Amino acid sequence: MKPKYLAIPYIVWMGIFVAAPVLIVVFYAFTTADGGLTLSNISEMGRFLPIFVRSFELAFVSTIICIVIGYPVAYILSREGARVQRLIIMLIMLPMWMNFLLRTYAWMSILENTGLLNSLLTALGLPALQIINTPSAVVIGMVYNFLPFMILPIYSVIVKIDKSLYEAAQDLGADTVSVFRKVVFPISLPGVLSGVMMVFVPAVSTFVISQLLGGGMVMMLGDLIDMQFLGSAYNPRLGSAIALVMMIIVILFMYVMNRFGEGEEKAVGL
Repeated sequence: MKPKYLAIPYIVWMGIFVAAPVLIVVFYAFTTADGGLTLSNISEMGRFLPIFVRSFELAFVSTIICIVIGYPVAYILSREGARVQRLIIMLIMLPMWMNFLLRTYAWMSILENTGLLNSLLTALGLPALQIINTPSAVVIGMVYNFLPFMILPIYSVIVKIDKSLYEAAQDLGADTVSVFRKVVFPISLPGVLSGVMMVFVPAVSTFVISQLLGGGMVMMLGDLIDMQFLGSAYNPRLGSAIALVMMIIVILFMYVMNRFGEGEEKAVGL
């Protein structure tokens, strides 16, 4: 059998489960109930602009927090011995072995008004916090669930940096900060960009986290699309239009990030 024929099952799979659903979404987005062409589904999305802004804003904040937390963790981890690296990576991945829904429910029990966090604060004589059903709770849930997707790409790049580069920079008089700024950070940028895409894309389209931790008070694009297909505001054509616009924005974001990543790789000679 020729090697090219081995790709047929993959092509069929992608056609059925990727291309066909996208085509259905496009069809629904530009048609009326009787099958006629229309742009009303697209134009109607203007009234949902605040939800678009909120979704991208919370996804951006979550991504920034993941970078601030994930980059130092990845850098410190890369400097440890092989045994410690394996142990910490296992601990980072351990929550991912649990069901996504269960992890989110766990945060509900922590953040709710009578949950573990407020019980601890009350025991210490401190005022309770109102976190559940707020944007802050949604951000906490997204950071917790998506943080490993930021740490691992950055770590996988930093750990492969040739140690001789550190030594060469130090021989030329560079201190620790200069070595990080001139060597480590520029080389690690492709990993950062990969992490940004792996965090931002699911964060902007999430609906389970916003439904459970936001309590229906923090509606995001995923909730809006879910409502159009399965909720009381049943309108699959409007839901398809929203999904299509969100998909186009995400694809443009990924394209820009990939182009930026290619430029950084050329700049550092990778």
